[in-house]
Amino acid sequence: MGARVHFLGAGDAFSAGGRHQAGYLVSAASTTFLLDCGATTLTAMKRDRVDPTAIDSILISHLHGDHFAGLPFLFLEYTYEQPRDRPLRIVGPPGTEARVGALFRATYKELATKPLPFALEFIELTPGVPVTVDALIIEPFRVPHQEHDVSLALRTRVDNTLILYSGDTGWTEGLITWSQGVDLFICECCFYETRVDFHLDYPRLAEHRARFGARRMILTHLGREVLARRDRVEMDLAHDGLVVEV
Repeated sequence: MGARVHFLGAGDAFSAGGRHQAGYLVSAASTTFLLDCGATTLTAMKRDRVDPTAIDSILISHLHGDHFAGLPFLFLEYTYEQPRDRPLRIVGPPGTEARVGALFRATYKELATKPLPFALEFIELTPGVPVTVDALIIEPFRVPHQEHDVSLALRTRVDNTLILYSGDTGWTEGLITWSQGVDLFICECCFYETRVDFHLDYPRLAEHRARFGARRMILTHLGREVLARRDRVEMDLAHDGLVVEV
């Protein structure tokens, strides 16, 4: 058994190159879950003819708009277009429930005052503390991206398949440690020349390439610097609509 990963959006917050924002659908025999839900996620699902009702859980790496602002549109979809009656689990860093509620009220004030036709179940993660959600095991660890709020990388195990998702992060040795033995590492690569403490750049990833322990590694969250120099990149780059069997 394995899993299928559908890259709904491989772009950054600026939708560089016209790419959609972060959203990675993981489908396995036992469960289907979404890694991040950027503002364009529902658009990408309909572009690729993916059924939004298949999602059991949504895992949020951090509370930036290009990673969680697509949630209100899924709530709309599940209320009007494809009514949902089973619970939707939203799993994320501390503060997720409050921020999602505030976002929903800001985008659809009247609807947010009414009960949804399905239950929303929130699970807030503590870095270093594994959580089991049905058949899915989630191992979160903190990464350097925000100064105060918690940003997480997420290692997931489903049907004996290990997937590591970096979220947004600067360089940390934790990426090396947690990548050992995983089947797929979905890793952000926002920059090429620019080097900052809160995002990754291609030269730094290439420097450490031999140290990563993943069977396969795919770079995503690609910014304009990377897209402009893709002919120099010797690692796998994601694109919108990419489907990978793990």
